[in-house]
Parts: sequence; structure tokens; C-alpha cells
Amino acid sequence: MSTVLVLNGPNLGRLGSREPDVYGSADLDQLRAMLTRAAPAGTTVDVRQTDDEAELIHWLYEAVDERIPVILNPAAFTHYSYALRDAAALVTKAGVTLVEVHLSNPHARETFRHTSVVSAVATGVIAGFGFDSYRLALDFIARSVPATA
Repeated sequence: MSTVLVLNGPNLGRLGSREPDVYGSADLDQLRAMLTRAAPAGTTVDVRQTDDEAELIHWLYEAVDERIPVILNPAAFTHYSYALRDAAALVTKAGVTLVEVHLSNPHARETFRHTSVVSAVATGVIAGFGFDSYRLALDFIARSVPATA
């Protein structure tokens, strides 16, 4: 059985109530349910969220050590966390897929959101499609990453 880690950074635990005009009205449990339904047979989707930068980094180390593909929404850490960027680089340098996702389109928002320190080390970036950003990332991983035992 294969696993995909879906890692979410700060404030994403408030999905559904935080700025629904930007992030939508569905919550993290609904994201988990949607991704579980969308996952290919035999694939486990492990959705996690933290407001703690160190915890998010340790989850990326886990992805490296266990060779687990990652869907990463770094949230606010996107714009300034070089520590997270370096941990994400460990993932992709190990040959493990890491897709950066965003619910909204950062380039259509405030100027400070236009920069991602993570994008340059990610396998790819999908943004602006709400929960479908995650589903598109999962679809890419399902089509391009060989199943593991």
C-alpha cells in the first residue's frame, strides 16, 4: 500500500471559518474526505496540519526517510521560511516528489504573497483552484510515482 503525505501549515486548521471568501467554506475534515475518495485504490492519504514550523520540518524528514511523496501547503511559511525550504529540498533531492499547493492564487493577492521560497525546490506548484489544487497534485502523484509496498 502506498501513502501520500498531505502537509498543511499555519492557520489551515481554521479552514471553513477563516476568510471563506478566499479559502472557501469547507474545512480540513472535508479536504481529508475528498482526497480519500479521490485516491487510487490502495493509496492512503495522510492529511496533517500544524501551526508549528519545526513539526512541519520533521514531517518532511519523515517523507525523506520513508520515501513518501508529499503534497505541501506551506501557508504563511511559503514566503519566508528558509528552514522549511531547506527541508523541502531534502525531499526532492532524495528523488521524492513534493508538490507545493495553495488554495488561492498567491499572485492575485497582496504583493508579499507573490514570493515562495519553497517553489524553486518543489517538483511542481499548483495554486488557485481551492481543494482541487490538492486533488490535481494527488492525481499527478498517482500517475507519476510508482506504488510502494
